Amino acid sequence: MKRLLHGIDVSNWQGSVDWAAQARSGVAFAFAKATEGGDYTDRFFRRNWNGMRESWIVCGAYHFARPKGDPAEQARHFLRTVRSAGGLRRGDLVALDLEHNDGLPPERVARYARRWCAQVEREAGVRPFVYTFQWFAKAGNCAGLDEYPLWIASPASPRGRPLVPGPWQGWTIHQHSSSPLDRNVFAGSREDLTRLGFDPR
Repeated sequence: MKRLLHGIDVSNWQGSVDWAAQARSGVAFAFAKATEGGDYTDRFFRRNWNGMRESWIVCGAYHFARPKGDPAEQARHFLRTVRSAGGLRRGDLVALDLEHNDGLPPERVARYARRWCAQVEREAGVRPFVYTFQWFAKAGNCAGLDEYPLWIASPASPRGRPLVPGPWQGWTIHQHSSSPLDRNVFAGSREDLTRLGFDPR
């Protein structure tokens, strides 16, 4: 098995994060919540984005999906927020946090997610990760998303050995713990991970 690269993910719930201390503890990559729905911006995002970068941690930004809303509008809101915090640089990662259906049937949720991902890829030139849970994917909410890297929340599985739900055949990032911080692993090197991120060419 490949070496595991360690990461965390954060939002305003964590408050102010000491990114230098996280880097010293071995955190190599991180995702920070940027936006939710069409108008919410996480008030700690700019601080987190710049703190990760200053601490030489691979930077990731995620959008919390609200499938009842307009996916294109939500994608634009997300990208505007990232740009206002300093924008994307080579190797930066983006993700869609897909874990709520907003009361919609699975096919509507999956269609929203496909459109959000396609909009971000078209506008920013980077393929988003899709963060989800096994039960949520198994219900059909992730249909057609297998071309996007899977970030799977599977805290009951051994670290680096998550159960992989369809439509995916394999995982890319495994969120293996949620206490006291959400902790993740990537099977590969820093270079392997950043190759999945933004490339300005």
